[in-house]
Amino acid sequence: MTLKELASIIGIELEVDGFEVKAMNTLLDASKDEISFISNSKYVKELSSTKAGAVLVDESNKDKLPDGCIALVVESPYWSMATLSKYFSTPIEDDSLAEPIVGEGTKVSSKAEIANGAVIGKNSTIMAGVYVGANAKIGDNTILYPNVVVYKECIVGNDCIIHSGTVVGSDGFGFASNKLGEHNKIHHNGNVLIEDDVEIGSNTSIDRAVFGSTIVKQGARLDNLIHIAHNCEIGEYSVIAGQSGFAGSSKVGRSNVFGAQSGVAGHLEIAPFNTFAARTGVTKTIKTSGKTYAGFPFMDHKLWLKIQGKLARLIK
Repeated sequence: MTLKELASIIGIELEVDGFEVKAMNTLLDASKDEISFISNSKYVKELSSTKAGAVLVDESNKDKLPDGCIALVVESPYWSMATLSKYFSTPIEDDSLAEPIVGEGTKVSSKAEIANGAVIGKNSTIMAGVYVGANAKIGDNTILYPNVVVYKECIVGNDCIIHSGTVVGSDGFGFASNKLGEHNKIHHNGNVLIEDDVEIGSNTSIDRAVFGSTIVKQGARLDNLIHIAHNCEIGEYSVIAGQSGFAGSSKVGRSNVFGAQSGVAGHLEIAPFNTFAARTGVTKTIKTSGKTYAGFPFMDHKLWLKIQGKLARLIK
């Protein structure tokens, strides 16, 4: 669609067609044939350097764009982004795609369903009830246990094990809200990338990214009943125990260990090689490595133990 066509959907009239819009992306990652948006003051500093061809902005930010970038001025850029996001979604399934490709030595149950465009590597095992979506890719020597779902365009690497009931690539919990409390769905047009040698327990959900990829890096070990939200990044060889949750865009460094029912707030970064006791709540970015934390809000584990001891003595 041309920029003029997209603009008309959100009530903006452009005198020229502009350019053919290929995609929607973040301010930092967008190119000249893509559009972006700004809805959080935290990202205003990125406006001046964006390479996007056009940006959804409110009145206060329209003059902060670089030369050549078209300002699409709206009351609520976030709401307008949600409205336009569906126009960049690919079909859920596409019969025009090629028949799925299954590598030599791979066993696919007759009760599994592999969508057109999917590619499965060599010597993998796809068990009953598995669904692999359009243009998804499964690597070599990977096992998908019964009822695993891999949504369209998601990628699972080599030597992975995914246990029953896990969902890879469902939409994240993303929507815009207006002053009336109504909600506008944000279509998640990214994917999930699971690198090599990852094991994921049963009934875990890993949400696809809004833009780009939600990533679980090489060697990670995820327990049952974990939630990884959209655009998260789980570092290499990290270990996460059951019922833990990671809010959107949190980035976990290499070899972190999370006890059961741990939680990480959104848009935070955690340095490598830290340990979090069960039920730890991470509420801000951690820049140091090699520490152990506990409690909510999180604190040094030794301090948490002292506080628990003092509280116990108070009630005696």
